[in-house]
Formats: sequence, C-alpha cells, structure tokens
Amino acid sequence: MTEFKRQELEKRIGYTFRNPGLLKQALCHSSYANEHRQELLHDNERLEFLGDAVLEVASSDFLFHQYPDMPEGRLTKLRASIVCEPTLALCAREFDLSRYLLLGKGEEHTGGRMRNSIVSDAMEALIGAIYLDGGFASAKEFVERFVLTDIEHKKLFYDSKTILQEIVQRDYKEDEICYVLVGEEGPDHAKTFEVEVRIGSQRAGIGRGSTKKAAEQEAAYRAIIGLKGQQTPYVSEKH
Repeated sequence: MTEFKRQELEKRIGYTFRNPGLLKQALCHSSYANEHRQELLHDNERLEFLGDAVLEVASSDFLFHQYPDMPEGRLTKLRASIVCEPTLALCAREFDLSRYLLLGKGEEHTGGRMRNSIVSDAMEALIGAIYLDGGFASAKEFVERFVLTDIEHKKLFYDSKTILQEIVQRDYKEDEICYVLVGEEGPDHAKTFEVEVRIGSQRAGIGRGSTKKAAEQEAAYRAIIGLKGQQTPYVSEKH
C-alpha cells in the first residue's frame, strides 16, 4: 500500500494510525500474504477475530442505551441484522474499503474485491486494528459512524425475505413468492449467483450474491423497495 493510498483511506474513515502497519495488516487477505511470503506479511484473520469481538461489544452497548425498552430477544436479533456479513459489506462500501484490499492474483481475478465475505472480514479486521492502535473509544467511534447508522434500513436488508413474505400475504393474498435462479458465473470456488424474485407471474426484484441465499435476500430487498415506490442504489457484490 502506497503512502498516498494509506492517507486517502485514513481521511475517508476519519482515523489516522499511529502504527500504519496495523492498517496494512487489516487490509491483507491471506491470498496476498501467501503470494508475498518473502515480505513476512501477516494476513488479517487475527485482527478480524479481535474486531468481531470489539464490534459486538460496541454495538451491544449502543443498542442497550438506544432502545431502553426493547427486550433481550429483539435486541439480539437487531444486533445480528447490523453486524451480519451483507450489512457489514454494505457499510464498508460507504468509504470504498474494497478498493484498498491487498489480494492475491487469483483472488483478484475471480472477483474477490467485491465479495461480501472478504469485504466484511476486512471491515472487522479494520475495527480490530483501530482498537489496537487507538483503544476502545476510537474503535467505538468508528463503529458508530459507519456501522450503527440507518439501523432501520439495515434491518430491512437483513430481514428482507421475511418482510416481503409478510407484505405479499397481507396485500397480495392470492399470489405466491417464487425465487428463480436466472444466472451464475465464475469458477466453482468463487461463483456469483443471480436470482429473480417473482410475485405471482411478475418479476419483482433481482439480486446477486456469492451464495443463492444471499442473492435471494438481495432480490427480496429490491422487491420491497420497488413495492414501496422508493429509489435506492443497487446493492450488489458485483458492480
């Protein structure tokens, strides 16, 4: 990572690292570390482990105080909707984290830079890196700025299949929801699936993802937005 790109990313996230090596490690995928063994690089998996724990504490503290009357079960479900893989990847796109990832050539060529699993892991690793570099307060500030925002939108994204089912049962009583696989591409270990959701015989939304389930979830989300007559950027693992 060049000095310019490091400073650019730091400006985007609003945090300057005292130890730039932690930032580089947070962005270093195992495929890159394996291809550059002579540089003795560490991948971001340990930082991801740490960041996951920091994220859980920060989000739990925030939700506990933000929703004082919400019971434990609903708090747990709400937290899960915020810190799940698709929503973390969505948060990371706010500052274009994927652009700064260090990936091996193979992972790069198979679309790893836009894969939700890789981007969300890097997001957690970045949280872990900020925690080690600046303490819990700095990490919590980052989480509140980039993750704990627009919570209702993230909940909608996470629960989209359930919410769409409820809408259809309420407003389209005679129609059924059907998810249809309409395309897939890429090698077996890195496929991208495209799924269409239909209400009755009408196409209601389309989604893409690294799993069929993820593609269905996004298709349902797009359908809900369409039914509500709202416009929103296309959320996808592939641009």
